[in-house]
Amino acid sequence: MTTLRMTFAALGLSAFSSLALAAGNPLSVHVLNLENGLPSPGVNVTLEKHVGQNWQPLAQGTTNEQGRIAELFPAKQPFEAGEYRVVFKTGEYFEKNKRETFFPEIPVIFQVKQTDQHYHIPLLLSPYGFSTYRGS
Repeated sequence: MTTLRMTFAALGLSAFSSLALAAGNPLSVHVLNLENGLPSPGVNVTLEKHVGQNWQPLAQGTTNEQGRIAELFPAKQPFEAGEYRVVFKTGEYFEKNKRETFFPEIPVIFQVKQTDQHYHIPLLLSPYGFSTYRGS
């Protein structure tokens, strides 16, 4: 019984520490595979900001075993209001998994108005469709 309690305590602390680490970062993403209901590890993701007529690269990352990037926004850069784009490199992900896809990448453009809030962008993914929304 003690081992079971310790396991649950460790899991709880792990989840709490992940939240604590991400608490200071204003942007996170999560990719879930709709075909099997599992997270999608290994998806490359880029973040860009709309500046003038161009998109300025800000950061890149790869989803972890839970399909998450908890801290996508650059740590030492101020989070400013504006238009941003997260691009999920889904073609690479499906190719690594020996699957075809209709969408080689999925850009999600969103607007930040309140810089004191956290923005979470989940992507529900399948080879021939996707859905996204603003999470929390």
